[in-house]
Amino acid sequence: MTSTWVEPSNTATALLLLGRGSDPDTERGVECPGDLPAPSDPDLVARATAAKAKLGSKVFVLGHHYQRDEVIQFADVTGDSFKLAREAAARPDAEYILFCGVHFMAESADILTTDAQRVILPDLAAGCSMADMAVLGQVEAAWDTLTELGIAGETVPVTYMNSSADIKGFVGRNGGVVCTSSNAKRALDWAFEQGSKVFFLPDQHLGRNTAVLEMGLSLDDCVLYDPHKPGGGLTPEQLRDAKMILWRGHCSVHGRFTLESVNDVRERVPGVNVLVHPECRHEVVTASDHVGSTEYIIKTIEAAPAGSAWALGTELNLVRRLALAHPDKQIMFLDKAVCYCSTMNRIDLPHLVWALEELVAGRVVNQITVDPDTAHHARVALDQMLALPGADTPPPTAS
Repeated sequence: MTSTWVEPSNTATALLLLGRGSDPDTERGVECPGDLPAPSDPDLVARATAAKAKLGSKVFVLGHHYQRDEVIQFADVTGDSFKLAREAAARPDAEYILFCGVHFMAESADILTTDAQRVILPDLAAGCSMADMAVLGQVEAAWDTLTELGIAGETVPVTYMNSSADIKGFVGRNGGVVCTSSNAKRALDWAFEQGSKVFFLPDQHLGRNTAVLEMGLSLDDCVLYDPHKPGGGLTPEQLRDAKMILWRGHCSVHGRFTLESVNDVRERVPGVNVLVHPECRHEVVTASDHVGSTEYIIKTIEAAPAGSAWALGTELNLVRRLALAHPDKQIMFLDKAVCYCSTMNRIDLPHLVWALEELVAGRVVNQITVDPDTAHHARVALDQMLALPGADTPPPTAS
């Protein structure tokens, strides 16, 4: 059986989804000093290759799985956000860490690398809508509410890796832990050993799916805290009775998949396996055949038998790359409409060439730095994650 990749249908917002346009309310900046190469420049690949060769071992390029193919081809290592941050920390001799991902990932790399290393994000507009949904002032106000109710002392904050350094620092200051989509259950197990409640940031779906589907809690044990409403939109009794206080945040990509998407693909493709990320809605996850992190999705497809059919509920660049890498399997996007991660797609070849050539010229652009106090407390929360039972070997200690 041979599979041919079919691009999902376009939408009216395709240009924004492909990384053109801007949202000044959530993104950190869209301007690049100097001249950015034109995207139509036929020499971009040669220019990137030449600049990277001139820099040699001084630069280490990280590429997230959701990056465009035109960018991923220049990555020294590909992976999910935490794997890439650890890869950066494992190479203390690299003077420059060029992170082709989004802002919170570059922050984590800065936290885990040495002071002598410089972390660079080719486009500062490459943010994360989920991370932007949890602002430090809002989170501190919510914690004050829990304190006033007398329940903060029994509540352990847990934040997903997909959060800002400020939020990781808040969690570290308050005795909590960072988690990834692959170790969320281990993190929650640890948290419930420390207290009777968990305050989970910023992705409600990962928190809910892990608590209910992996830990045996009920949906009634979970409440949704809305930072835009007084008291989170919850009564004191609801907050006191809850075991999981979920922040009202979500991934703009994974949150778009619906139960109708699952039902539709099952009708169209008999025998299809539905494989989704745990950032998807609860009803989507429960209707799917498999659920797991980005690395889990990749390994599952690699191990799948030839001729099998798979509908993937995750970012389109990754789905397309898997489909092209496994032509003996029928791999399709779970939704019918195009769904790139719009901010991740802002890291394109012109921005990569610009960042590399600026480094060749001796100019460090778009350096991502986390202030020492925030970095210290964020590192506490990250180290706590690394100390969880079953966790991988910690990365080298940064200064």
